[in-house]
Amino acid sequence: MSSSQHSQGPMRPAVFIRAFRQAVPYINAHRGCTFVIYFEGEVINAPGFHELLHDIALLESLGVRLVIVHGARPQIEAALEAEGLEMQVVQGVRITDSAAMKVVKATVGALRIRIEALMSQGLPGSPMHGARLRVASGNVVVARPLGVRGGVDHQLTGEIRRVDADGIRGWLSQDNIVLLSPLGYSATGEIFNVRAAEVALAVASALAADKLIVLTEADLLQVAGSPLRQLDLQQAGALADDPRLPPKDQRTLRRAVQACEAGVRRIHLVPRREDGGLLVELFTRDGVGTLISAERYETVRQATVEDVAGLLALLRPLEADGTLVRRSRELLEREIDRFHVLDRDGSIVGCAALYPFPEAGLGELACLAIHRDYRGGGRAAKLLSIIEAQGRDQGLERLCALTTRTAHWFLEQGFEEATVADLPAKKQQMYNLQRNSKVLIKALGEVIG
Repeated sequence: MSSSQHSQGPMRPAVFIRAFRQAVPYINAHRGCTFVIYFEGEVINAPGFHELLHDIALLESLGVRLVIVHGARPQIEAALEAEGLEMQVVQGVRITDSAAMKVVKATVGALRIRIEALMSQGLPGSPMHGARLRVASGNVVVARPLGVRGGVDHQLTGEIRRVDADGIRGWLSQDNIVLLSPLGYSATGEIFNVRAAEVALAVASALAADKLIVLTEADLLQVAGSPLRQLDLQQAGALADDPRLPPKDQRTLRRAVQACEAGVRRIHLVPRREDGGLLVELFTRDGVGTLISAERYETVRQATVEDVAGLLALLRPLEADGTLVRRSRELLEREIDRFHVLDRDGSIVGCAALYPFPEAGLGELACLAIHRDYRGGGRAAKLLSIIEAQGRDQGLERLCALTTRTAHWFLEQGFEEATVADLPAKKQQMYNLQRNSKVLIKALGEVIG
């Protein structure tokens, strides 16, 4: 335990229990999945590299199948400078001659040995005690020469031709962590200098990996000071050409889009300076980085019976403080088809229900709730718009809401104050005089545009 941990004191049990319970669904979801983790050479030189490897060892112990791809650019540049050599760069692509290739092979080999040695640690008292990690590596990245481009021969700089996915899967099936370097091999026995980022992309695509995790230099991907937490494929593609982003971030987004299009389900861009950022990203609902996904991370959908447990967890605190009327599990199960839920990566963080009174041309917006950690982001208004559209589809002309605490919000959404007498007769009979809820009604006009 570090001195800072001593000074802060032990973690309170309640905090630990809440965090652990939140992590359990992700532990179960990630078990047996294949993650490709890519980091640049700067990460290897950084002070927190040991801790990163400890976190990777933790992932392996939880049943995640791991492929690690490491970069080596700063180490290669330093070694070339020490040898009095200079690697030429033409239009952003390095030219690797035979002299430079000797340095590349020696430097990459030394880095790989260093990583393997660090992952072999298992001293008592260390985070990796008893881990017994096995690391596999080999010639599974097949490359060819980049060739002559624009009249320039790039010599031993290569491009990836294919990846031996079956070979990697074989290693993974034997509980190995696969470690790959920025080198490619040809059928003629040559070795080529290839970009580590391209290796990671090609491997993740060939494996149809569940996740490609990129440790980035940026604290969090941003545009004009606004953090980018989740992007779908279309949004990422548009931002890849946004001049407000640095060129390096644009390239990262383009690779992420390529990976999604090649079958990688999710790409996580995780700030590498964030201590424990890899674990926070993977085992908490919101993470610390930018998620790029072919499917939307947060969606509104029709509720199903499988959502009842999540709805109960969302509603109980609001029922306990009197904001909502208590609903039993049995009632929710019977009326589940009336609900829409806001699903955030498998967790229910919001809901709303529509109870129609077609004889009166009116529907009741009921049980509108947002988890306390996700209020203020326009989510309630999003659910309201879904319910309004549903009401219009059913031929309803008005929408009513009964509330004890949020009347001002409803007024801001276009509702007007009404009385109990304005409610349908059936609803008037159900009105709870003790709660004394305010009645608000909104006309459901046509949506134009």
